[in-house]
Amino acid sequence: MPPVVPPFLIGLIVAPLAKRLLKPLVRGVVKTSVGLVLEVKKAAHEAGENIHDLAAEVAADMVAAQATAGDTGTRSDDGQRTAAPSVAPSAVRDEAAERVHQAEGDPRAPKIRATAGAGKAN
Repeated sequence: MPPVVPPFLIGLIVAPLAKRLLKPLVRGVVKTSVGLVLEVKKAAHEAGENIHDLAAEVAADMVAAQATAGDTGTRSDDGQRTAAPSVAPSAVRDEAAERVHQAEGDPRAPKIRATAGAGKAN
């Protein structure tokens, strides 16, 4: 009959070896995961900025188009011509410029940032 080795003795021998082998492996997996998450977060932030810039440009174009339409008026549902609201072209340009400055990160414009879990008490 072969000698019986208690399982806890095997564990005492194998545990330090497993620790030496698994620790670098787990550390590499965690390091790679954190790096990947940071890259995804950065890409999402840049995409959000691009969408915000595009929205600001479209808003400025819409305001400029309304300014050029100016006093031409519009037709109501019953076909009657109604006057467009009179807005000074310079005021419209100033408003469009203000929107573009806010979109470009004008230091005077207040910035509101949403943070996950802000204001929660633990």
